[in-house]
Amino acid sequence: MSNFLFIVECVKPIQIEKKSITGAKVSIQNEFDGKSDHDNDSSRKLNPVNISLNDCLACSGCITSAETVLITQQSHEEINRILQENKSLKKEGNACRFVILSVSAQPVLSLAKRYDLSPAETVSKIVGFFKQKGVDAVHTTWIAEEIALAETVNEFIASYKERECSKENLSPMLSSACPGWICYAEKTHDFILPRISTTKSPQQIMGSLVKAYYAKEKQLPRDNIYNITLMPCFDKKLEASRNDFLDETTNVRDVDCVITAVEMEHWFQSESIDFSKIEPQALDTFRNLDSSAQNTLLTHPGSLSGGYAYHVFVYAAKELIHTNNAPVQFQPVKNADLKEVKIQCEEKTLHFAIANGFRNIQNVMQRLKRNRCSYDYVEIMACPSGCVNGSAQIKSDDQSNTKQLLRELEELYNQLPQFPVEELNQRCQPFYAWMQNLFGEQNLKSILRTSYHAVSKNNVSFSIKW
Repeated sequence: MSNFLFIVECVKPIQIEKKSITGAKVSIQNEFDGKSDHDNDSSRKLNPVNISLNDCLACSGCITSAETVLITQQSHEEINRILQENKSLKKEGNACRFVILSVSAQPVLSLAKRYDLSPAETVSKIVGFFKQKGVDAVHTTWIAEEIALAETVNEFIASYKERECSKENLSPMLSSACPGWICYAEKTHDFILPRISTTKSPQQIMGSLVKAYYAKEKQLPRDNIYNITLMPCFDKKLEASRNDFLDETTNVRDVDCVITAVEMEHWFQSESIDFSKIEPQALDTFRNLDSSAQNTLLTHPGSLSGGYAYHVFVYAAKELIHTNNAPVQFQPVKNADLKEVKIQCEEKTLHFAIANGFRNIQNVMQRLKRNRCSYDYVEIMACPSGCVNGSAQIKSDDQSNTKQLLRELEELYNQLPQFPVEELNQRCQPFYAWMQNLFGEQNLKSILRTSYHAVSKNNVSFSIKW
C-alpha cells in the first residue's frame, strides 16, 4: 500500500436486491471482507485485486474516479525510488536516467497559499527541492501552454471555415485540455467525440518537447529520460497513462509520472521537510529560445484554466467576422461556472461559453442531444472554478473558508505576468521553428494532435486485465 495515493474516496456500489441468473452474488458490507456468497455453497474468500491506471481507463462505471484510484507508478514514492536508483548508478559509475520536472502554474499557487509564500518564491523553492533530490532540469509548462493555445485557435478557425462550406454541422468545438472531461465524454457521450478539439493538452505537448529536446541535447535514448509533471489534478495521471501517449516501438511514455500539490504537501510532511526553508534555485531554460519567458512563472488571461475560450474568441472575431478589439466579457448564466459571450457582425455570430463542473457539462450535453446548442466553442473543465480548484489542490482545513481560498488563488493567478492575447501567434513563431528542428515538419502534427476513443460499457468487464 505504500505506493498508493494517500487520499481515497472510493465510490461504494449500492446493493440491489435482485437475484442473479447464475445464482451468485457479491455481498456489499460496511467494510469489505473479500467474500462472495453462493446460494448453493458457503462463502469463500476472494483474492484482492490490483487496479492499474489502465484498468481505470477501461472502466465506464464512474466519471472522474482518477482521484480515488490506487496507483502504483504515479506517486512521490516512485519518484524517490527513481532518484535513489540514479544515485546508486552514479556511485557505481554507470549511466542513469536524466530526470526532468515540468511545472504548471496552478499547483504552484496552491503551495504558495499553503506555505504563505509568493508564487515566485514558491516556484524557486520547488526547483531547489527537486534539484536537491537529484532532478536534472526543471521547467514551467508555459511554452507548451502557448503552443496548445495557438493550435486550438488555428484548429477552430479552420473548422469554422470548413463548416461554412459543408452541410455537416460539428459545432460547437469543445476544449480538450481537461482529462476528467475527456474520460467522461469517451465513456458516456461518444456522439460528441468528433466535436472535441484534437489539440493535445499542455502536459502532453510538454512531455513530447522535453523528451525530444534532451534526447538530442544530451545524446540520450528516450527511454533514458524520465519526465515528471506537477499538476493541479489527479486526472492528469490518467491522461499520462493513455496509450495514445505511448510510443509502442520504444515503450516510452511522454510523461512518466504526475505529482500534485496535495501530494507534495504529504511528501514534505512524511520527510519532516520545512518547505519555506528550502534553498531556492532558478528554473532551467531551453537553448536557442528566448529565456526571458522561461525563467519565471507566467499565466494566460481569460480563465483560471489557461484561457482557451478567451484566446480563441479574440482571434476568431478578428479572422472570421473581421472585428478588431472585440469586447471579451464572459457573463455568468444561471451560475458562476457557466459563462457566455456573444458577438454579431452583419450576418455572422460568434457564441462562446466556459462550462466548469459536471452540472454545467451535463447541461451542455443535453443541449447538444436536443440540437439546441448555439455555441461555437466551449471551454470545458471538470472541476468547479476550473484548474485552480483542481481535485489535487491543497484544500482549506476549514470547509467554510473554501470560497475565500478560491478567491485568493484567483487573485494570485491574475497577478502573475501575462502577455497580450493579440501577440500569441507572433510569440509562437520561434517555438514552431524550434519544434520543426526537433521533430521535423512532417512529424509536428502527430506531436501536437491526438484522437479519442469511445469506451463501450458492454465490453468493459471482458477487456479489463486484473
